[in-house]
Amino acid sequence: MKEFEIKKYSKEHEWIGVEGNKAYIGITEYAGNSLGEIVYVELPELGSELNAGDVLGVVESVKAASDVYSPISGKVVEINEELSENPEKINEDPENCWIAVLEISDPAQIDELMDEKEYKKYSTEEE
Repeated sequence: MKEFEIKKYSKEHEWIGVEGNKAYIGITEYAGNSLGEIVYVELPELGSELNAGDVLGVVESVKAASDVYSPISGKVVEINEELSENPEKINEDPENCWIAVLEISDPAQIDELMDEKEYKKYSTEEE
């Protein structure tokens, strides 16, 4: 399990792990359980510039297709190519399986996201 300097959550059920000026982004366990068995992941393009709230990619399951949103603004500097061949990796460990890495363009946006305690309360209220 990767340890991040900061780990935050969005209302759209993405997590962000911050390491220096990089942000690893994935979907939460709540989102993974809601989607069910994931069969395809559409990854973002390397080098693309995203604003907070932009679509980062798409996760398709046997139940539905769901957009994955970028919780912060930044440039895509790495993508998890392994998910192209093995999308089920997200189901195995959603809280540690990142989809893309962004170079953070506005660190202040991280403070606007929820910590683990706030997110757990939020996702419990959603059910």
